[in-house]
Amino acid sequence: MKSRRGLMAVALVLLAGCSSPAPGKVELAYWGWDPNMDKVVAKWNESHPDIHVTLTNPAGGDQLVSKLITAHQAGNGPDIAKVEYQSLPSLVANGVVRDITEFTKDTVKEFDDPTLKPVRFEDKVYGVPQDVAPLMLFYRADLFQQYGLSAPKTWDEYAAAAKTIKAKGATITNFDAADPGWFTGLVQQAGGDWWTTSGTSWKVDINGAQSKKVAAYWEDLVKNGLVAKNPSFSPQWNKEMNDGTLVTWISGAWAPAQLGGIAPSTQGRWAVAPLPAWTDGNRDTGIWGGSATTVTTDSKHAKEAAAFASWLNTNADAVTDQIQQINVYPASTAGRSLPVLQKPPAFFPNQANFYDIVKQVAPGARSFSMWGPNVTVTFSGYTNSFGAALQQGSPFGAALDSMQNASVADMKKLGFTVV
Repeated sequence: MKSRRGLMAVALVLLAGCSSPAPGKVELAYWGWDPNMDKVVAKWNESHPDIHVTLTNPAGGDQLVSKLITAHQAGNGPDIAKVEYQSLPSLVANGVVRDITEFTKDTVKEFDDPTLKPVRFEDKVYGVPQDVAPLMLFYRADLFQQYGLSAPKTWDEYAAAAKTIKAKGATITNFDAADPGWFTGLVQQAGGDWWTTSGTSWKVDINGAQSKKVAAYWEDLVKNGLVAKNPSFSPQWNKEMNDGTLVTWISGAWAPAQLGGIAPSTQGRWAVAPLPAWTDGNRDTGIWGGSATTVTTDSKHAKEAAAFASWLNTNADAVTDQIQQINVYPASTAGRSLPVLQKPPAFFPNQANFYDIVKQVAPGARSFSMWGPNVTVTFSGYTNSFGAALQQGSPFGAALDSMQNASVADMKKLGFTVV
């Protein structure tokens, strides 16, 4: 069987070789899904007349990963792509995303080591970090006040608040079986690590004690009718977020950029707080999302593409625009001290200290020590297993077991050694 190192070596061979700047105007294709990113790209095009970037939005998240792989197989992928951190290892191993170390020697100085960790493999850089997305609690401040509640500091307090809110005719939140991002963040907060390596061998611990602790907590809320079962971002969920049926959202720091489309009539009614802790006073949280700007192996202009990726995520004006237009929390160290962060997002006009809270929470955010090479299989397993558990009332722990088995079987099929 091929080892992980062997597969990575194959990928690195595919990634070898560098591009030289093309004479004349360079045209770059950029795939991404951030709302209003076209306004940021327009700034680049105005100031870089010799390198023109065209932005398209073919899909988001996991769907974009699938499209990138398909496009690479056909030899017609974009030059630049937004990639969530958890998807980067599989894109590197599949030869879709290229090593840009030689083009980012100065760029990497703009980031701290924890922020660079998700884009570095075997001491090579495969993307420029765009944002960090600590998991936080967003709640309807007006309804919490009406119900006599304050933001819960622990998960026990959150469960107690769920009972109070239910008695008032509303629901604290939903259990989303369609998108695993929030659940993985909760497992990270609890100290779980789904993938680790020793030499060339992998250990997979999706159904470990920390994961089952999180699953049992939410299973109890579901069984007691204290949380809804509908998926996030569905028409029903949007309606319930807008009309106050759902009063909290466990989400990444990017949530303000989405709430305007989800619940447009609730501007100024939301507040943000640190994620409830398992033990009072603990400041750990997980992440949901967070992305890097990558250069693909299909690009014939890697140097120029890497220059755009660096500008996008380190230039003060570009980062400021992303904060204003997209509500990112910057990955670059200097970006976290920009003047624009002294004002709250437009959807949170009543919480002047919004970014102060994010800045306090961010150092306690932990991801998995690494993401596995087949995250798409694991995430599909989540959707299938937890979707069935919600419909059938079957144990959440068994859903984790199913995810574990599917992920391990796929890794072995791909040639990885799993112990």
